[in-house]
Amino acid sequence: MGANASQGGLPVLDWIRGYRGEWLRPDLVAGLTTAAVVVPKAMAYATVAGLPVEVGLYTAFIPMVIYAILGTSRPLSVSTTTTLAILTGTQLALVVPGGDAAGLLTASATLALLVGVMLILAAILRLGVVASFISEPVLTGFKAGVGLIIVLDQVPKLLGIHFDKGSFLQNLLALVHHLPETSLATLAVGAAMLILLVGIERFAPRAPAPLVAVALGIAASGLLSLQSLGVETVGHIPQGLPPFTAPSLGLVEQLWPGALGIALMSFTESIAAARAFAGRGEPRPAPNRELLATGLGNVVGGFFSCMPAGGGTSQTAVNRRAGARTQIAGLTTAAVAVATLVLLAPLMGLMPQATLAAVVIVYSIGLIQPTEFRDILRIRRMEFLWALTAGAGVVLLGTLKGIAVAIIVSLVALAYQAAHPRLYVLGRKPGTDVFRPRSDDHPEDESVPGLLLVRPEGQIFFANAQRIGEQLWALIDATAPRVVALDFSAVPDIEYSALKMLIEGEELLRSRGGLLWLVALNPQALGMVQRSPLGATLGRERMLFNLPTAVERYRSQAGASDQPQEMNP
Repeated sequence: MGANASQGGLPVLDWIRGYRGEWLRPDLVAGLTTAAVVVPKAMAYATVAGLPVEVGLYTAFIPMVIYAILGTSRPLSVSTTTTLAILTGTQLALVVPGGDAAGLLTASATLALLVGVMLILAAILRLGVVASFISEPVLTGFKAGVGLIIVLDQVPKLLGIHFDKGSFLQNLLALVHHLPETSLATLAVGAAMLILLVGIERFAPRAPAPLVAVALGIAASGLLSLQSLGVETVGHIPQGLPPFTAPSLGLVEQLWPGALGIALMSFTESIAAARAFAGRGEPRPAPNRELLATGLGNVVGGFFSCMPAGGGTSQTAVNRRAGARTQIAGLTTAAVAVATLVLLAPLMGLMPQATLAAVVIVYSIGLIQPTEFRDILRIRRMEFLWALTAGAGVVLLGTLKGIAVAIIVSLVALAYQAAHPRLYVLGRKPGTDVFRPRSDDHPEDESVPGLLLVRPEGQIFFANAQRIGEQLWALIDATAPRVVALDFSAVPDIEYSALKMLIEGEELLRSRGGLLWLVALNPQALGMVQRSPLGATLGRERMLFNLPTAVERYRSQAGASDQPQEMNP
């Protein structure tokens, strides 16, 4: 496991000081290979957001360079992603409903700036832990919902049809209604691109499939005069470096809620990719430094016509597999994006829109992972329902509201789990001091008549104390024990309301002729008990260090036989 990322100074200085000559070639190769994937995809994702394709190239340049200097992950490739693109497009459609080009660029720049400011503020407040607020099943559902939205958004471009965009269901109905208007030439180009991309991914996975598709699409467009057949192309792409774009303060009030959701997803995707592809011996990604790096990348990018950016899992995977050792690879990818802008812009204008749509669809389908849903269902049905709820929230309510649904579902899931803690009746494995939950798998486990051993798990607080009490009293009523020994080894703390209920329960149990013992109290829980009247009531005699001590104490006091007997609570 690698050391922690540097907490002071520039991370770029860390890897430059330790840079080895033999790393340069693999870094350059990785950067060029990743560029072959990133450049076409960045252009395609710009169209998803409703922006000109050159904005994607700008975003593959400036945020990539800023991150290479400030980021703590060696292989992370930063530009834009499918999720960020669809979130950006949703927000831009709200503030620039007419699709005016100048208005879209200003709104996009303002949005990127807001995202960057929010990420930097989160870094200053050390809120890196916020990335953990969305659970994995909920994130699975959210991404699947985003994938469905993106695919439906791009299908009309594959067919060469146009209609006013609305909600997911409205778009689906409109697509069916306009199917007779399909351009056969556009459909042929789109289908050929889909077959090509899927074929390369399946039979030559190391080949830069997006680059091959883009090159063939441009060649076919130029040689066959596809425009004359009704196939739409990208059109004019401004040649040169990203222009300065002044953000609009007047849009801040409308854009900030969406920027908050985009910032959350940008960081969530970035830190997930950084952690997933961290190499042996490399510094572990530092969440708050990652917030700062991606935040500054978005702030600077916002002033130079970029859309919101973040680390991408698929492009980072390509970067790592191609041999990236440091951010020299990222700088190489950024250099290719610049070269494309400066040298290849006129050629890129010939690219069919159907080619970009095919690239987006093929690489967005990966967001929909039926096997992940299946694996979640196999392990826990409730979390499978949470994943479905998050996906449905995105599809039915929209992506930005879908983020809120995902977070709320995650928090509700957490609250549900906390409010429904496990309560186990324990038995002792024969011939050992191992105590484990009694089950049909181990009918031979020993128990002592008159002694009920119970282990609750998790913090006991106002939301779950009543439920724990109900389960415990049901066990007591069924077995009528003389002593109830609660093993608190898996309870980190007891909240005040729960402690009061425990005190009342002890009094009720004592009035019925039984006694309560507390076993293996953790320091926080022990302190709470000792400061309450319960501590004086129990005294040292009824607060014990461990379960073997409790069993021996009970046997010695009750004069019980040493021969174990079965008890069926």
